Amino acid sequence: MRLLTLLFVLLAGMAAADETKTFLLSEDAYLAGETVVFEDEGRDDLFVAGERVTLAAPASGTAHVVGRWVDTRAALGGSLYAAGQTVDVEGEVAGDATIFAQEIEVKAPIGGDLRVFASEVEVEAPVGGVLQIAAEFVEWDGPVGGDMAIAVREISFGPDARIDGTLIVFEEDPGALEIPESVAPADRVTRRQIEDWDRQYGVGMDDIVPVSRRGLIGGFLMGVLFVTVVAAVVAALAPEMMATLRQSVLQRPGRAVLAGFVGQSVLIGGGILMAMTLIGLFLLPAAILAVILAGFAGYIVGAYALGVGVLRATGRHDPENTADRALAAGVGALAAGIIGLIPILGWIFFLVLMLAGIGACVLRLFRPQFFVDEAV
Repeated sequence: MRLLTLLFVLLAGMAAADETKTFLLSEDAYLAGETVVFEDEGRDDLFVAGERVTLAAPASGTAHVVGRWVDTRAALGGSLYAAGQTVDVEGEVAGDATIFAQEIEVKAPIGGDLRVFASEVEVEAPVGGVLQIAAEFVEWDGPVGGDMAIAVREISFGPDARIDGTLIVFEEDPGALEIPESVAPADRVTRRQIEDWDRQYGVGMDDIVPVSRRGLIGGFLMGVLFVTVVAAVVAALAPEMMATLRQSVLQRPGRAVLAGFVGQSVLIGGGILMAMTLIGLFLLPAAILAVILAGFAGYIVGAYALGVGVLRATGRHDPENTADRALAAGVGALAAGIIGLIPILGWIFFLVLMLAGIGACVLRLFRPQFFVDEAV
């Protein structure tokens, strides 16, 4: 559920590009725009997206943040989930922090677990729980209250770096990375092959449990409800953008699917090429997240466009207000979910719908020349 929430934030960020859009639901705040500065105190959970995002006011709950440049300057009473090109954590986080970025700096204490996936990482603050790092270059100077697992190319230790638990080091050549005694004594250091990283943190067959029929029905309904809420909220925050995206899908679906195929292929192919460099293995989690983000964003746009198309077929007008957009989102999510239950054909339909939505986003954001209509 946390990951799905983060995906929603990405879609909202894509939809609102020029000015900050704000949606308040009880004590929660949803913000999206090009430059977003959160300064409203007294809020609980935060959902924020933009090119440049700054959290300048404290929040009692959890923050879900996506942006090109992310800076969390105020304290969080819950956890932090963030992704971007650069992420700076300057405000204390009472709970856990999970961060994907190219460059990450953690300068404030983390009360729970800290998980970072990046190219360059700098941690200069204490971590109360587990510390997990997958990166190329790491500078670490702070105590860790629990265990620590690292998969790094190079790491430097500051005078305050130490581990109270066990240090697990994943290396291409076990034993090559020097660990000072002040950080962790040799009897608390375990060395493993880098290939063991996925096996250590992956899900095995023993973790899979049967699902009851009631659970399947409940999961289906919850999935439809979630897609409906996400699509409706994004359409309410950025109605013009969503209108443009669904028109791209409905007017020329073939072009949208082709653009989506090209866009998703670039992301997947880029991830594979990074993995082939070996060094890029450390960035593979971020590449996988980007593929999932694009897929979810595409499905939301595709489902919304499907809902508008179905309503058009019944003689209704295009969405003009929040209620119309919510109705279109609900109809599209339900229709897509029901069709998706059809064996084989359902999966093909899901894939085409997702690619059409991705294609609409690609055409809107990048306007590739071979997809642009010739000038008259």
